[in-house]
Amino acid sequence: MNGAPEPLLALAVAALGGLAVGIEREWSARRDADASRFGGVRTFLLLGLLGGLASLLAERAAWLGGLVLGGGLALVVVAYLVSGWRGTIDATTEVAGLLVLAAGALAGAGELGVGSAVFAATALVLVEKSRMHAAVARIQSAELEAAARFAVLALVVLPLLPAEPLPWLAGLEPRRLWSLVLLFTGLSFSGYLALRFAGPGRGYGWAGLLGGVVSSTAVTLNFARESRARPAGAVTLASGALSASTVMPLRVGVLSAALNLEVARALLPVLLPALVCGAAVTAWNLGWRRRDGEVDEALMPSNPLRLGAAIQMTLLFAAVLAVLSWAQGRFGEGGLFGGAVFLGLTDLDALTYAMSGLAKGGTPATTAARTLGIAMVANSLFKATAAAALGAPGFRKLAGGGLLGFALLFAAGAAVVD
Repeated sequence: MNGAPEPLLALAVAALGGLAVGIEREWSARRDADASRFGGVRTFLLLGLLGGLASLLAERAAWLGGLVLGGGLALVVVAYLVSGWRGTIDATTEVAGLLVLAAGALAGAGELGVGSAVFAATALVLVEKSRMHAAVARIQSAELEAAARFAVLALVVLPLLPAEPLPWLAGLEPRRLWSLVLLFTGLSFSGYLALRFAGPGRGYGWAGLLGGVVSSTAVTLNFARESRARPAGAVTLASGALSASTVMPLRVGVLSAALNLEVARALLPVLLPALVCGAAVTAWNLGWRRRDGEVDEALMPSNPLRLGAAIQMTLLFAAVLAVLSWAQGRFGEGGLFGGAVFLGLTDLDALTYAMSGLAKGGTPATTAARTLGIAMVANSLFKATAAAALGAPGFRKLAGGGLLGFALLFAAGAAVVD
């Protein structure tokens, strides 16, 4: 830059952005042997420059800037009409020309960041043409319908629900409950997509790993219910649930490190054994491929969203929360460790925040670490119980046993914290 006048910098951004789009358009035309496109490197460079000049001229005379920009727009429109007259209608190049003009005008008006972003996004969309078309070609009607229904549930139903607690609903918030429904349906849909693209051997591993970032408990409940509906996939569902639970100690460790490094250091004996074992299970799960490399349709759910099952799981989750709230109010927390057991069943993130704050206020870091370890033991035992109660036999054996193993590792780590 070196002190270059602002108008020259704006014109440079406009021209270079047009050049980037023009390079892609000319390369694409040569690859497809299509000589009918109206613009290439020079045309798009000049279109970007024209848009920038139009904005600069508009600062001195609005009619002059409008005349220049209108001339560029007319050029693109005429090119489209000629293309249609020849019977080769493909508006991609013409629309790209309009975007280059608009982005050049933004740059000329001083919006260099926005103009550059439009140029970059336009070039990226054009370059990714084949991948985007291939992705659309792989979409099936069930996936498209499920995506549309999920959009309605999230964008239409959720905002209409009350956000305040309702006495006749045991003090629960309808919007928060519906958010749980969306979480469960989203997990089902992500699992379906992962199965479709990665195959049944690894799809639920990815779905569980990603779902564990939000809630490993929700993943376990959802996958346990799914295993009852499709026992043939019980093993892959169970390994996905274990992958989700591997994220829990990682999330607690990262959050503790961000809030209080002393607590994070004290947590290492609690977290490391479970992380190592969980990482090994996850690596096996994600690396496992079917020998034939094909998706087994018997393992594919017939309903990607499973809305009914999601509502059932949400009601069960709400009932557990209500019982815990009653027990806590009736008997008290029973001290810090007793409260950790209750909170560990529902919200480990909130407990991590609380313990990091208490440690800053004088509570020993080892006490905070031991409390979090007890909470993770309670969380793992709750998930193991859910796996045993809700899952198919194969799911109960693998997920239940693995979650009990997690609980033992957390308990051993909490016992040696000093």
